[in-house]
Amino acid sequence: MINYISENINFQINNQNEISLWLQRTAAVYQKKIGTINYIFCSDKIILNINNQYLNHNFYTDIITFDYSIETIISGDIYISIDTVKRNAQCYHTQFEDEFHRVIVHGLLHLTGQNDKTKIEQTQMTAKENAALEMLKNTQNE
Repeated sequence: MINYISENINFQINNQNEISLWLQRTAAVYQKKIGTINYIFCSDKIILNINNQYLNHNFYTDIITFDYSIETIISGDIYISIDTVKRNAQCYHTQFEDEFHRVIVHGLLHLTGQNDKTKIEQTQMTAKENAALEMLKNTQNE
C-alpha cells in the first residue's frame, strides 16, 4: 500500500494509481514488494526540523527516507519537501513533474537497498533513477 499525504501544504498527486503501479514495478526490478510506504509531502520548514531532529543536519534537503523494510518487503516513511523540489527543478532547468518523479523514485530506491553516499554510488543511483523514469514513460503510454 502506498499512501500520499500532504502535511501542512496544499499539494496533491492527480495520478496516484499510475504512480503506485510504476513504483511497484520499480520495486520488482530489485526483487522487492511494497509493504506500506507513506510519501509525506511537506514544506522546507518541516523537512529542516526532521533533518535537525533525526539526522543532526542543519540544512534543507529534498527528501528524507526512513526505512522500515524487512527482507524483501519494503516499507518506510518518505518525506519530500515540495519547496526544495520546485527550486531544484528551476536550478536543473527541468519541469517540476520530472524532478518530482525523480525524487519519488529516489526514495523508493533507498528502500530497495540502493545507496548514494559515494561518488560512484551517486552515479549508479542516477542511472537507476533514469531507468525507472523510462519505466514511468512506458507506464504512461500503456
